Amino acid sequence: MTRSYRAVVIGGGVVGCSVLFHLARAGWKDILLIERSELTSGSSWHAAGGFHTLNGDPNVARLQAYTVSLYEELERISGQSCGLHLTGGVMMADSPERMNFLRMTHARGRTLGMETELITPREAKAMFPLMDETNFVGALWDPVEGHLDPSGTTHAYAKAARVLGAEIELRNPVKEITQAPDGTWTLHTQNGPIQAEHVVNAGGLWAREVGRMVGLELPVLAMEHMYLLTEPMPEVIEFNQSTGRELVGVIDFKGEIYTRQERQGILLGTYEKACKPWSPVNTPWDFGHELLAPDIDRIAPSLEVGFRHFPAVEKAGIKQIINGPFTFAPDGNPLVGPVPGLTNFWSACAVMAGFSQGGGVGLVLANWMTEGDPGHDVFGMDVSRYGEWATLRYTNAKVRENYSHRFSIRFPNEELPAARPQQTTP
Repeated sequence: MTRSYRAVVIGGGVVGCSVLFHLARAGWKDILLIERSELTSGSSWHAAGGFHTLNGDPNVARLQAYTVSLYEELERISGQSCGLHLTGGVMMADSPERMNFLRMTHARGRTLGMETELITPREAKAMFPLMDETNFVGALWDPVEGHLDPSGTTHAYAKAARVLGAEIELRNPVKEITQAPDGTWTLHTQNGPIQAEHVVNAGGLWAREVGRMVGLELPVLAMEHMYLLTEPMPEVIEFNQSTGRELVGVIDFKGEIYTRQERQGILLGTYEKACKPWSPVNTPWDFGHELLAPDIDRIAPSLEVGFRHFPAVEKAGIKQIINGPFTFAPDGNPLVGPVPGLTNFWSACAVMAGFSQGGGVGLVLANWMTEGDPGHDVFGMDVSRYGEWATLRYTNAKVRENYSHRFSIRFPNEELPAARPQQTTP
């Protein structure tokens, strides 16, 4: 027997659950999320769980601010804790050029109503005493930054969606997608066919595979990403006990690292230059809650700088190194919106910062589907910004470039060289 729904969301990560919640909150009934395994399988479960509002694109920054503001409402509706730690965070400048970049970031943030502040290295050290402040010339303080429980937050979206009438079906992989002449979609799943007026591809690591079911080659690539967790550190414990506060998050651009408190120790992650794609052509369907083998040598240059800037961390014992894949589009922004040429087939993928952007992505996509307009300027996230010219070769080159430049200074209208020339004037 074929079941029918107004909309079916494919993928049970934080983004898919956010889309489902926002569709339900917009008043749509008969909506379903189907997940091939369990909620959070793929990338969401092993994420570091950081969130922040600052972004180089002001329109994306607004959606990140919305995402962060949504978490308390999610907890109220769902009864599920998101494990919020609103600690604030600092971006550290090691050079006058980087300090100028932070001044620009501060000015942009203020135009968006963000309460950022430029502070001295000594003031930053008071918030994160593990640093050697002599390595820095200044910092930018952002009070709306922190971290959360990735699993708890994903389940909060899911539970809130169910409260509002949505359905979720686990352990039911999609095998094939077809479209009838009247535009109705049929999802051929392990548990039988499902008809839908609208289909949302929130497949995460499997977004390419879902896209290929409808003849679409999405420019998405998964990258290996590592962070380490330390054993409990006396410096962290002493700071917590003496101040009653948690350490703030820190971004060290020179070291290409981010760090924050995790229990009584430190979480430290890198965006290393020697980055590595994962499964660049096909994502294994049997992958889910597995991790990848750590490669400490690849991130050693970043760690060397990080240990010099944060000497206490070098002396700490490493409890675990997490290496897991997550997805990027060539420019690092999500792929969101109606897919050109496919009636009522929607994209919500390549969201590499799901706990900063997932709520905003769910909001604009639900607006787009229910009202015909996203309600925000989403030019930088629109899936239609890429065409057939965005080949696997192009995507591989640009994603690697973007990942390795994540903590580099970006200049207005800067054009980076990877994958050129892809198209030239005849």
